[in-house]
Amino acid sequence: MFLSTLPLRSMDAHKGTFGSVVIVGGDTGMVGAVLLASRAALLCGAGRVYAAFLGTDAPSVDVCHPEIMLHSAATLPNLRQLSCLVIGPGLGQSKAAIALLEFCMTQHIPLLMDADALNLLSENPHLVAILQQRQTQTVITPHPAEAARLLKTTAQDIQSNRIQSAKNLAYQFKAVCVLKGAGSICADADGNWFINTTGNPGLASGGTGDVLSGIIGSLVAQGLNMLDAAKLGVYVHGAAADTLVASGIGPVGLTASEVTHEARNQLNQLNTLPHNAPKATDRHD
Repeated sequence: MFLSTLPLRSMDAHKGTFGSVVIVGGDTGMVGAVLLASRAALLCGAGRVYAAFLGTDAPSVDVCHPEIMLHSAATLPNLRQLSCLVIGPGLGQSKAAIALLEFCMTQHIPLLMDADALNLLSENPHLVAILQQRQTQTVITPHPAEAARLLKTTAQDIQSNRIQSAKNLAYQFKAVCVLKGAGSICADADGNWFINTTGNPGLASGGTGDVLSGIIGSLVAQGLNMLDAAKLGVYVHGAAADTLVASGIGPVGLTASEVTHEARNQLNQLNTLPHNAPKATDRHD
């Protein structure tokens, strides 16, 4: 069961009550990844959502969700009162991306690293050193190929030893690890691990990982610790896909955007359950 509940929404709440999250990435040609993650963060309850783009082709406004505040990545140091940093969706692997990742890793703000942030981590030992020295909560969300690069092994080995691989990643990088895949595993550096019970093959489509990053980042911004946010995030992400498929939407052709909107429904339904405690995981150490 979940170890904590969603924050209560009191009558006198305001947008600052539910935190501020920034999604960082979106190099030229990949701005959609940041938009997907940002929209997920918005619809899953963060009070303020910023999108910071590296790319020169980034829009000035998200016409589907103008509530999201769009910026150049160069303005990231000017953003204040951030509750969570999410970096990696569409980030690319340029020198500018490395510098941006270094900046984010040295901030005393909860940090989620996904996608190209993990690829850069696997190729740059100095980034690993920075991560291991962080004193603030971090979560990494690799898929099996990214996990293999981080652990200097093969994706086949990761898949053959998923629980131990997730525990190794969490311990080595001093972070909560979400090892994505069928039965996503959440592990922490203390050796605790949990297997998610929701999800289906409809999630094997472009952008769903970006959506998961946005969901988890939003939950962290709202006050959940990294492990609880990771567990709840993967549960809601998978449950959204399950509900959509049960209603005839997918698994073939299920889109990340559809998952985002259903994830909002899932979170609101959870808020109506006693103690907000569905059985989202089947075991832990």
